[in-house]
Amino acid sequence: MTQHGCQEMAKPLRRVLMRRPGDSLVNADPAFWHYGAGFDGAKAVAQYEAFADLVGSSGAEIVWLEDKGDGLADAMFTHDPSLMTDKGAIILRMGKPARMAEPALHEAAYRAAGIPILGRIEAPGTVEGGDCVWVRPDILAIGRGVRSNQAGIAQMAALLAPLGITVLGFDLPFGAGVEACLHLMSIISPLADDLALVHLPMLPFAFWELLTQSGITLVAAPEAEFAASNGLNLNVLPLAPREVVMVDGFSGTRRAMEEAGCIVRAFDASALCIPCEGGPTCLTRPILRA
Repeated sequence: MTQHGCQEMAKPLRRVLMRRPGDSLVNADPAFWHYGAGFDGAKAVAQYEAFADLVGSSGAEIVWLEDKGDGLADAMFTHDPSLMTDKGAIILRMGKPARMAEPALHEAAYRAAGIPILGRIEAPGTVEGGDCVWVRPDILAIGRGVRSNQAGIAQMAALLAPLGITVLGFDLPFGAGVEACLHLMSIISPLADDLALVHLPMLPFAFWELLTQSGITLVAAPEAEFAASNGLNLNVLPLAPREVVMVDGFSGTRRAMEEAGCIVRAFDASALCIPCEGGPTCLTRPILRA
């Protein structure tokens, strides 16, 4: 039975890599990790459990990375240090210096699970998973900005070309600056193969063209909720096509997805996601969608 493969972003989630936060998050220095107002490590750990229950209730197998007090607070955001393809994992190289040790955790987990390593991004290249969006199984879009650079995009293109996959880079805006997190997935969340939630004002025009020409209907999230949530209203995890998990408290965004035919589940992430700049998608690295 296939144990890995993920070149689409909204097929039913079957297997996922996650890291339950512990002491590394509870004892995190908010200034060092760029965590904002409202951060509470102990409360964040409790909120994570509610999120993990939602993922587990979907029937997905969770492959756990344990927080053994290594001090890597951001390692709970497992979406970023690796990328899964149908042929194996690509180990990425982080654009945030404090996260440079995380890809090795993913490589060890994949080797233990018997998942092949297809390749890796090497210096000076950087690519983070949050910048990678599968438009189709044969087209990967990567946001070029603070976290993923042109050298990394070029390396990814070379790694994926033998699989028949085209890699396209799209420039991201400066956003809130080099210390903040602005990924391509900060402004788009696929909800199904033909549906995506977007923040239109920051969507690169060429990327908008690609999405619309690919027959993907775009659902615009309320701009005021994007600002109020530091973009986390848009960070939505599909458990299956049109079945999604979002951060609670953003009724306009929820209503827009429901009107597009989605079933939406929400959880309290006031201490976990909003201040830590990472949402439900960021907290998961899908290993198998089928």
